[in-house]
Amino acid sequence: MLSVPLIIGIVILFIVLAIIFTFVPVALWISALAAGVKVSIFTLIGMRLRRVIPSRVVNPLIKAHKAGIPVTINQLESHYLAGGNVDRVVNALIAAHRANIDLTFERCAAIDLAGRDVLEAVQMSVNPKVIETPFISGVAMNGIEVKAKARITVRANIDRLVGGAGEETIIARVGEGIVSTIGSAKHHTEVLENPDMISQTVLSKGLDSGTAFEILSIDIADVDIGKNIGAELQIEQAEADKNIAQAKAEERRAMAVANEQEMVAKVQEMKAKVVEAEAEVPLALAEAFKKGNIGVMDYMNYQNIQADTSMRDSLSKVDPPHNEK
Repeated sequence: MLSVPLIIGIVILFIVLAIIFTFVPVALWISALAAGVKVSIFTLIGMRLRRVIPSRVVNPLIKAHKAGIPVTINQLESHYLAGGNVDRVVNALIAAHRANIDLTFERCAAIDLAGRDVLEAVQMSVNPKVIETPFISGVAMNGIEVKAKARITVRANIDRLVGGAGEETIIARVGEGIVSTIGSAKHHTEVLENPDMISQTVLSKGLDSGTAFEILSIDIADVDIGKNIGAELQIEQAEADKNIAQAKAEERRAMAVANEQEMVAKVQEMKAKVVEAEAEVPLALAEAFKKGNIGVMDYMNYQNIQADTSMRDSLSKVDPPHNEK
C-alpha cells in the first residue's frame, strides 16, 4: 500500500506536469525538430508570455522551411504582432517562389499590412483576372446613344500594390475612355461597324498608370443602341422655345389690354371736360345779358337754332318705313 503523502506527491506532480505541458507547447517543439526547424523551447515559452499563439508562427515557419523560403521566426513573430496574417504571407511567398516572381518577405508583409490579399495578388500575377464593366452609355455626334460593355484583362503589379488604385479606378477610367471614344464618332454606325476602335483607343491611353494592375487587353463584349438623345433634346428645346414665345405673346396681349383700358380712361376724361365746358355756356350767356353784349332777339335766335338742331337729330334717328327699306 502506498502511503498517503506519496499519493499526494504523485497527484501534485501530475498537476504540475499538466500545467507545464499546457503552457509549454512541447508537441509543437517536437514537430519543429522533426521538420528540421531549430526552435528553442524557451522561444516558445517567450511567445506564450508575449501572448503570441506559437502554432500560428511555427507552422508557417515549417512550411516555409520545407519550401526553401529563407525566413526567420523573428520576422514571422513581428509580423504576427503587427496584426498581419502570417500563414497567408508564407503561402504568397511560396507561390511567388514557384512562379519565379521576385518577392521579398518585407514587401510581402507590407502588402499584407496594407489590407490587400497578397496571395490573391500573386495568383493574379500568374493567372490574369477579367473585370467586366456594366453597360456604359455614350452619345455619338449624330445624337444616337450607344451602350457598350467591356471585359478588361488585368494582371496584378506587385511593385504597385502598396499605394496603387484598385479595380474601381480601372473600371472608371475605362468607362471614361468608352464615353469619349463614342462621343468623338460622327455617326453611331461607325461604332457598330468597328467596335474594336473603342478598345484600341482606350488601351492606348495608358489607363493603368498609378494602379495596382497592368491592363493586358480591353475587349468589347457587347454593343447596343439606346435612345435618340439628339432628337429628344431638340424636342425639349422646341418645347422650351414655344413656352417662351407664348409667354412673350401673353405679355404683349397684357400690354395691349392695359393700353386699351388707358385709352378708355382718357375718353372718359375728355367727355368729362366736354360736359364741364357745356356747363359754362349758360353762365356765359347770363354774363353777356348782364353786360349788354347780346339782346333778347339774339337769345331767341340761339334757342331757335338749338331747337332746329334737336329736330334734325331726332328725324335722323327715326327708322324708315318697312317698304322703303
